[in-house]
Amino acid sequence: MKRSFVLVAMAFLLVGSLAFGEKAILIDFSSLDADIVADENGKPTVNKRTVMDFSKVSSISFDDTQKALMRTSLALTDWEVQLNSSARIVANMQHSIVKSAPVISGPFQGKNVMGIRVVFPTAPVNANARIMPAFDIPAFEPMADIDENGQVVEGSQKPNAYRFRKNGDDQSAFGVLDNVGTLKSVSLTTYGYNYPHAVYVLLKDNDNVERRYYMGTLNFDGWKNLIWNNPDYVTDIRNREIKVYPLYPRGLPYAKLSGIYITRDAAHDGGDFVAYFKQIDVIYDKAVAQTERDIADEDLWGIVTAKERIRQTNEMRRFGSQQVNRFIEKSNLAKEEDFTSTVTGTNQQQ
Repeated sequence: MKRSFVLVAMAFLLVGSLAFGEKAILIDFSSLDADIVADENGKPTVNKRTVMDFSKVSSISFDDTQKALMRTSLALTDWEVQLNSSARIVANMQHSIVKSAPVISGPFQGKNVMGIRVVFPTAPVNANARIMPAFDIPAFEPMADIDENGQVVEGSQKPNAYRFRKNGDDQSAFGVLDNVGTLKSVSLTTYGYNYPHAVYVLLKDNDNVERRYYMGTLNFDGWKNLIWNNPDYVTDIRNREIKVYPLYPRGLPYAKLSGIYITRDAAHDGGDFVAYFKQIDVIYDKAVAQTERDIADEDLWGIVTAKERIRQTNEMRRFGSQQVNRFIEKSNLAKEEDFTSTVTGTNQQQ
């Protein structure tokens, strides 16, 4: 009898511990390979699952070539490196880039991970770099079928499903996790080269508040899971301050990736810096135990969708204009790389 009681007690403890944390992959960079829309060399340039077409809100003065540039995705080559003002030298910006890096051996052999190169100033000054997607990842982009040209198939939108969240048989989300309460832990799978630079994961919540989570330094060699543990996480419910929030129209809380942040201390060497990132995992409390509602609030009122549409339209206009301006600037670049000599004969100076 005593033995049975102990077993039952242990079972309840186990269930209680499992009920706290929900583990999910926020983003797996190896799932962001470009697979559609080939360039002039036949190489795919866009990731089908995450493609966004910003030409829908562009001006009618743009031609088809310019509008094609407003189509982008989370393909690794579309990510950007943004340096702080003191590090923003032309040479540094030109060589600070993100690439798709093939893994030739080890636990992720055969996959492509995110590879970054950052050029920090060599002067003894603090500097930082923000690794970010080309656009603010939308939390409410409807799940839909995408054709080989990166266009949404008309009428294919799926109700209550979103493209950047985990759906169906997906092994990971694509930058957005829903029903996120208190964060317990964040993990960043990375490959280091003994650099002393610090790395942070940047997350935004449904109030558009960005927070950064210190993962540690990259002062190691090889693959490693850098982990941030919430120092304020309370495991005993009796010691928690319970807060209750209206669920609608605020919506279920979510967390989404806004970037990766690298800092270089003035005391450390500057110059070239290289690192690789495989994925970001999160352990969190569920905000709401029961997510299925008796009434489809959003279908009835559309409040959250309307707010998100306004925010997304503004983002589309900003990014679309940025891409077109880049296209125009690129077309204005000098085509000649050298001078053609007009001096002939024996009088030409050596």
